[in-house]
Amino acid sequence: MKSKDVSPGDKRLDAISGLGEGRRPGVWQLAFPSILGNVSFTVVGMVQTKFVGVLGAEALAAVGAGQRVFFAMQAVMFAVSAGTTALVARAWGAGDHKEASRVTMASLTLGCLLAFFVMLVGVTLARPIAGLFGLDPDTLDLAEANIRMLSWFNVAFAVTFILSAALRAAGDAWSPLWIGFGINMLNLPLLHGLVFGRYGLPAMGVAGAAAAGGVSFSVGALLLLSLWLKQKFRVPHMRGGWWRRERLHRLLDIGYPAALEQLVFQVGFFIFLMLIGNFYGTEAFAAYNVGANLLMVCITVGFGFSIAGATLVGQNLGAENPQGAVRAGWRACAWAVLSMGGLSLAVIVFAGDLAVYFLGDEPLTVEYTTVFIHVLGGAMPLLAVEFALGGALRGAGDTRFPLMATCLGLIGMRCGLAALFTYLGLPVVWVYAALIGDYVLKAVLLVQRFRRGRWKTAVRTVPPLA
Repeated sequence: MKSKDVSPGDKRLDAISGLGEGRRPGVWQLAFPSILGNVSFTVVGMVQTKFVGVLGAEALAAVGAGQRVFFAMQAVMFAVSAGTTALVARAWGAGDHKEASRVTMASLTLGCLLAFFVMLVGVTLARPIAGLFGLDPDTLDLAEANIRMLSWFNVAFAVTFILSAALRAAGDAWSPLWIGFGINMLNLPLLHGLVFGRYGLPAMGVAGAAAAGGVSFSVGALLLLSLWLKQKFRVPHMRGGWWRRERLHRLLDIGYPAALEQLVFQVGFFIFLMLIGNFYGTEAFAAYNVGANLLMVCITVGFGFSIAGATLVGQNLGAENPQGAVRAGWRACAWAVLSMGGLSLAVIVFAGDLAVYFLGDEPLTVEYTTVFIHVLGGAMPLLAVEFALGGALRGAGDTRFPLMATCLGLIGMRCGLAALFTYLGLPVVWVYAALIGDYVLKAVLLVQRFRRGRWKTAVRTVPPLA
């Protein structure tokens, strides 16, 4: 039976957005605030690249290695948030707001426990993990410091990630945006101060970049928790009834393939970057990370449509409207392709100038970065399909197929081609270009999966849990 209770947060948000009870927002209404939030984080990432670039290619390579390890550590959080998004969106679409709240509480507890364990791994094994990238000794020292510093803040990242996912799944994409803006406004001065030793803060270099982000996210996590406990969000906080075996089973059943997908994703990137770092040098390694950061504005737009597609597909399925879910998925995909393709074209046109601006007097790294931007920028429409339709499938609870697509595309195609090109002694541009094969294969697989519609029954309908 559908719950008819509507929280004060629901009424406030419906009044602000102009949506009456029972209506769902459109793709852009969900994607736009998510895109704004992601773009703001991208701007901070570009500022970080500029600041760290002053310290040289070794520092940039160390930050790139740290970011890759950080994303690997967040694989567990991605798993929990995948289950959170699918189950909260379905409950909200069905009008069962209490179940959405209980799922959020269960997800947050589970996520924090897992994040604490991952934090211990990152802190104690920072150096051997950094050593996998084949970096020179000086760069290895910097990467170790960066990875260890990021690891200390893993629980704060988890709180922000999971609560934001729950709010977006309920149709509230604006609250995470405002919190994200606050995080970034704090991050920028801390970044400047902790990297270079300004405002009375210690000059920590590469580790300072990680500390600035960690402190900012910790403040954001505390603010999110405080507002949630005070019932200020659309998804209210519920004190009891959330710790049920069936609910945790649903979260894990949806989430573990997403976790495996992220682990495969990170392993594939480790292999890919190890080939570049060991066989083509620090400059080629740094160029990959700088080029990816410069194109991050396109990627963040894709994340926005991934979130919108996941939310709307889940809500429509919860409301027993599968055709609405199909339309939402295709619309998210179309907008993602147009937006990411257009933005990437602009970055490609100015690739050389952007590389010089961020890297300065590093001619070889500038050359490699320019080449990489051309390769990845040209593949952005394919990546847009992966973001939008992959997000739609996860929103439906179909997390196993994206796992399979990632295994075939990233491990089989990208890493396989990169290893072959490295073995043949081809220039690094060939290794960069291996990612095109990856994105082509995944786009084809995801389009076919979404068209066949098996994802509509990926999560069986069950009665609400009390």
